[in-house]
Amino acid sequence: MNENSQTRTPSKNVENLVLAGVLIALGTALSFVKVFDLPYGGSITLCSMLPVMLFSYRAGIKWGLGAGFTFSVLQLLFGLDALKGVSGATVAGSIFLDYLLAFTVLGLAGILRGKIKNHPAAFTLGCLVAGLLRYVCSFLSGWILWGEFADVNFSPVLAGMSGQQLACFYSLVYNGSYMIPEILVTCVAAFVVLQFLGRFILKD
Repeated sequence: MNENSQTRTPSKNVENLVLAGVLIALGTALSFVKVFDLPYGGSITLCSMLPVMLFSYRAGIKWGLGAGFTFSVLQLLFGLDALKGVSGATVAGSIFLDYLLAFTVLGLAGILRGKIKNHPAAFTLGCLVAGLLRYVCSFLSGWILWGEFADVNFSPVLAGMSGQQLACFYSLVYNGSYMIPEILVTCVAAFVVLQFLGRFILKD
């Protein structure tokens, strides 16, 4: 290992740490800009997932997962009020599925870098994968933990359902009503950002 490579690694780590802090802060700020807010949790935000996803694509999956986890902890701290008045098991399950896992998986957005040559396409598909994984986490949480609160009147699709069937489809529809638009908007923004600013954002 030459002298340049020895000095380059620490500086690169510092650069990644600083950039992670900036983008996590940006994502946290954007999470408060809500375009649409649902009554029982969940909202469409101003692309709040995108900064962590962008960091993952630029710095790599390991760094991305670390940033995603940090982002998840901040989201948890700001969302603790939603967990008041429920059982300890539900709180523990929600902390894991709705927060820690759901936001950490955003760090997988860089998974296709190097596998697809076109950066905008690779990043957009990576964002789609990461966004859908977050949706799966929210769906499982809604089905397993919050199914007892399922409201048959939320959508005509739920008419005539009950029990576990109602809980499953309610979670699918309810969480999909905000997650799917959020994912689509994020993917569009991801493509535009990499298409026009990719040469300034990417390291190589």
